[in-house]
Amino acid sequence: MMEPTYFIWDVSPEITSIGPLSLRWYSLCFMLTFLIGLFIMRIIFKKEGKKLADVDPLFIHMMAGTAIGARLGHCLFYDPLYYLSNPIDILKVWEGGLASHGGAIGILIALWLYARNRKDQPLMWVFDRLVIPSALGGFFIRLGNFFNSEILGTPTDVSWAIIFKRYDLVPRHPTMLYESFGYLLIFLVLAWVYKHYDGKIPEGLTFGLFFLLIFAWRFFAEFYKMHQAAFGEEMMLSMGQILSIPAILMGGYFVIKALKIIPAPK
Repeated sequence: MMEPTYFIWDVSPEITSIGPLSLRWYSLCFMLTFLIGLFIMRIIFKKEGKKLADVDPLFIHMMAGTAIGARLGHCLFYDPLYYLSNPIDILKVWEGGLASHGGAIGILIALWLYARNRKDQPLMWVFDRLVIPSALGGFFIRLGNFFNSEILGTPTDVSWAIIFKRYDLVPRHPTMLYESFGYLLIFLVLAWVYKHYDGKIPEGLTFGLFFLLIFAWRFFAEFYKMHQAAFGEEMMLSMGQILSIPAILMGGYFVIKALKIIPAPK
């Protein structure tokens, strides 16, 4: 019986370099996330008669919230003992370490700061629209992880397994691709919902769908992912799954509330 032939991934994380400076695939994916997101939000703001001048500060808030939240999330959720003992290392972002759950929390706080002084853009209005490009951003970020050969899956013998040569020679689940294309599909769903309601989205619907679908898919993908936290290898659920549960519940609540299946709390 013939041995299966697996796809071997051995691409450098760097696109090009000039002296000590280098352009990495992950950085390019990160830039695409915000540039395409900026383009989408300009279309939404123009369609709904909002000031286009507000799009830039909106994205400055979002970028800051993403970067700070994702970094703190990684440090506090996945290796708290080390970073609490070495707090200066929290600033060493060039050494890697970002967490999507922390990024989500950071974005929520940043958008609250953005919306609190804008009466024509209530917080939930902002949430319902910004989650659309955010889902597409998840697609690009996980592609960046693929180029970095990181967030690897567990060993497997399925025909679509990939050998990440920069890590080892073991065929593994390409979990970052599972997540990436799942997030792309969720982006298309959210964009369809927005178009279906012609921009007049029931309050909280796309926000709720985003959290429900994104983190439900993340929960599923974690079953095929290598352990990432510096503790808890003996736990039934990974840290990513534990953190996804409240996000899934919150998303489900907002979807149900938006569809008026349950009465809104007084």
